[in-house]
Amino acid sequence: MRTSALRSLALACLASGLLLATGCQRKSTAEPDDITSAEDRSEDNVETALSSDAMQAAGPADPSVQGSAYLLTEAEFRIRFGSCATRSYDFNARTLTIDFGPTNCLCPDGRYRRGKIRVRFTTDVLTRRAGAVVTRDTYFVNDNQHTATRTFTDLGLGSFTVDVTNASIVRANNGGTHSWTANWTFTRTAGYGTPQASDDVYSVTGSANGTNRRGVTYVTLIQTPLIKRGDCFKYFVAGTISITNANAQAMLLNYDPTGTQDCDRVASVTVNGRTKTITLR
Repeated sequence: MRTSALRSLALACLASGLLLATGCQRKSTAEPDDITSAEDRSEDNVETALSSDAMQAAGPADPSVQGSAYLLTEAEFRIRFGSCATRSYDFNARTLTIDFGPTNCLCPDGRYRRGKIRVRFTTDVLTRRAGAVVTRDTYFVNDNQHTATRTFTDLGLGSFTVDVTNASIVRANNGGTHSWTANWTFTRTAGYGTPQASDDVYSVTGSANGTNRRGVTYVTLIQTPLIKRGDCFKYFVAGTISITNANAQAMLLNYDPTGTQDCDRVASVTVNGRTKTITLR
């Protein structure tokens, strides 16, 4: 059941990033500040998904038991984190370290990483889905430095929160700094206690506040809960997200413009009262 929870969270976060990145390509529809804020937000979603992988899959089966086996086999670890990464667990500190090395390492998602991800476990029992504080140490993605503290807290019955604080992406070549805080709640509405992931359903709520790399502040808010089903591999099947910046520019992303909650690649973007249907990657 840990694996199904991991898969649902990671795919949900990545799906959000996919929509933002795809919608942002339509530059005739959105203003530059909207585009920048959406692109910056999508990078956070990818790293939140990676943090979930590190916490729930790459760590020991029970972080309170010395010598406990890793949840992922070495081959599975490589599939997720690449050929350069190594992992170690300090039992006394209850801290997992994933080290990508001091030079760029090509990861399975096509990004180059270096530095370390650290996971300090705050819950002991195997059946607890979430309980850890995830940080970065001299950590870079495609030469952009990432810093953040992500706290995963179990709410019981398969639900959990993710709080993101002290987060920033410092872009290479004086490309600007994106800084933000965020809070997301993943509420399990179906599938808890069953071995298969296909019947899992999460209702996702939350918001983020930040300053994009152009120095423009923004607010991201889930307007209607995002629905993530275990039988839909890549995408949310419903829900809307708004991004509003300090220049009063706003963009609404809608995962279910047809109202059918189909598992498809259709979404829409609304800017200045104009709506366009988009196709997700």
